[in-house]
Amino acid sequence: MVRVGIIGASGFTGAELLRIAAQHPEFDVVYATGDSQAGVRAAGLYPSLAAEYPDLVFEAFDLDRARRLDLVFLGLPHEASMVMAPQLIGHVGCIVDLSAAYRLKDVSHYPTYYGFEHQQLGLLGEAVYGLPELHRSELKGAALVATPGCHVTTAVLALRPFVEAGLIETTGVMIDTMTGITGAGRKPTDTNLFTSIDSNVEAYGFLTHRHTPEIEQELAAQVLFTPHLVPMSRGLLATCHARPVAGATISTESLLSLLRERWADEPFVVVTDGSPSTKATLGSNAVHVTARYDERTSTVLAIAALDNLMKGASGGAVQAANVALGIDETAGLTRIGLAP
Repeated sequence: MVRVGIIGASGFTGAELLRIAAQHPEFDVVYATGDSQAGVRAAGLYPSLAAEYPDLVFEAFDLDRARRLDLVFLGLPHEASMVMAPQLIGHVGCIVDLSAAYRLKDVSHYPTYYGFEHQQLGLLGEAVYGLPELHRSELKGAALVATPGCHVTTAVLALRPFVEAGLIETTGVMIDTMTGITGAGRKPTDTNLFTSIDSNVEAYGFLTHRHTPEIEQELAAQVLFTPHLVPMSRGLLATCHARPVAGATISTESLLSLLRERWADEPFVVVTDGSPSTKATLGSNAVHVTARYDERTSTVLAIAALDNLMKGASGGAVQAANVALGIDETAGLTRIGLAP
């Protein structure tokens, strides 16, 4: 069994990691920290975990204990992960970071988009971006994995095949997303108050959302990205618009055929003729994608949906960890959403 520690287990992504680990045939969670919730039973904070974790208590962080583990998930703020990862590297078999601390290869983006200077440039260069659909070979045996942002995973899996095939312009790509409130984290704020989110849809992060450089990095294209907060607990839908390159012969059928060909061997990518929906992916590690070509406006339309806490965060982190450790990539994960 793989001895697993979840550092920052009391947050939404930590609770989701606990849920996934409970059904993983190789994972044994032996350490779960939550400094602000130290001494609190996990089942007290999240009653849904009671059947599998009746006695698990969130603990304060202890470096020596963490260093004795095989796999550590970091569910911490960005700067905290940047500080902690170097203390664990070389001691833990694999570290999977769910923050953005090691995602961006261009270090100049950190002050602009995250407000801090990166202090671990060597480790930043060694980190492997945790999207198996694009980086599976690099992930094998990786010591440090940077889990992708949820908006990034959705948009990139919708559009990347068209960039690779040279079918769309790589400037002026427009991406609009709608996401559930859990993307804002567990800490109470004015944004996630019931009275703020109920019956309300609001755009945020105009022009400067933190996932913009990450999307551009993984898509290899310039994008205008606008996310929207919608009144649901979890889920993410991306609607993407791009212009075809001059002279390209494109149809809806050819776009769907390309998606099916590119993602044919991917266990968690579902290419559909219908309209992807967040409910169809709820609780699963699947991402549903489709595409259309609008001849009237000469526009490629690509749409994708996923569960922001699963494939968009904790599920994607477990998938990448499986690849890094040489475990069956699908272990502990399902492709089937909770519907109705």
